Amino acid sequence: ARLAGAVAASLAGGEGIEAAELAIRAGLTRLGRGVLEDLLAADAGYRGPRIDCGTGHQAEFVSYRDKTFDTVLGPVTLSRAWYHCKDCRHGFAPRDAELGVAGETMSPGLAKMSARAAAAVPFTPGAGLVGELAGIRLTGRRLGRHAEADGAAAAAAIEEQAAAIAARTVIPLPPAPLPDMLYVAIDGTGVPMVTAETEGRDGKGEDGRARTREVKLCCAFTQTTVDDDGYPVRDPHSSSYLATFAPAAPFGTLMAAEARRRGAAHVRQLVVLGDGAPWIWNLATRHFPEATAVVDLYHAREHLHELAKLLEFMLGDHRTEWLAERLTDLDNGDTGAITAAARAFPLTGVKAAALDTALGYFENNAHRMAYARFRSLGMFVGSGNVEAGCKAIVGQRLKLSGMHWSQPGATGILTLRCQQASGRWEEIWQQPRSQAGAA
Repeated sequence: ARLAGAVAASLAGGEGIEAAELAIRAGLTRLGRGVLEDLLAADAGYRGPRIDCGTGHQAEFVSYRDKTFDTVLGPVTLSRAWYHCKDCRHGFAPRDAELGVAGETMSPGLAKMSARAAAAVPFTPGAGLVGELAGIRLTGRRLGRHAEADGAAAAAAIEEQAAAIAARTVIPLPPAPLPDMLYVAIDGTGVPMVTAETEGRDGKGEDGRARTREVKLCCAFTQTTVDDDGYPVRDPHSSSYLATFAPAAPFGTLMAAEARRRGAAHVRQLVVLGDGAPWIWNLATRHFPEATAVVDLYHAREHLHELAKLLEFMLGDHRTEWLAERLTDLDNGDTGAITAAARAFPLTGVKAAALDTALGYFENNAHRMAYARFRSLGMFVGSGNVEAGCKAIVGQRLKLSGMHWSQPGATGILTLRCQQASGRWEEIWQQPRSQAGAA
């Protein structure tokens, strides 16, 4: 009745429907908070005078202690049984773990809401969004720390699952329906880091100091059909992503686990797409020697333009024509014609060495550049999906002006964004998290 009266007064006072909406929401939130507290009070978590502490000892009941934590309905106070283990010198409330708030000052629902905002926008604007849309007041610092911790916990769970898949203690079931082809596209991009994260690392700047750390990104997607013109069509909503700052070998374990989760062992054709970097093909050979390896056509074209620039002093006015012919050779997958045309020029010394280096890219990747054949089989020859992921998942959130990250913080936010882009957001919250002190 009081709520209805307040709403009526706001409308009568000319404050408009927005004020009435907010008043109703605030009233219902207070009502819901009271209902939640009553429900929680129905079980105070008393589990007898003694219980197992979790390490083989017996913890004794001490008293009932209050805990206040924030929820999507506002702050809630719970009185729950507190136990203490003399051997471990550790106290705990069983009810906290059952409710998912052990060591936490946010409920799982509010943590999930906060992580969603922090993954989308910088922390302070994210806290503002939560306040405006949900009526919950958080600082940007608190929202950010909690979201980073949730993301880091999800990353640890993903690494644990990948290790289990690699050890064959977990065997992923084949997807249903089973796609025709599975692609694994790999790329990397730099993330601006705080100084402590780049000390001792060489960089590309004039002073030789590194200011970024490379994050490796994997995009797995499937293809079942081609269009009327024979071009491949990516299956809708089939892209999944993972990102890590780990070196190549641990990244390979994560990549292989994701590919197996997506059905690598069951699809008709497995394809690995990359930009030609040796570490990518080393991982592909190690984990999936049966896969078809394809160098991204657009990276290959960039190398061909660089080759033409290297030979410009010899080509003169024929540079454009020569390059067009070599691009045709590349589209046909004829890397032999490219190397033969380039080696027709009598170079010596530094220029000859530079030419050997440039042609090494094509000679070493010749079997990965059979583009005419790949296209005749209806396959993708470009890694645009993972490059778009570098921009959308990494760049649009972690590379904004003035940003500098710690590696754990960046890993947490990247994991949240990868799970969201993969359509696996809910999986983060289905596993227990240990984030004491995150808030």
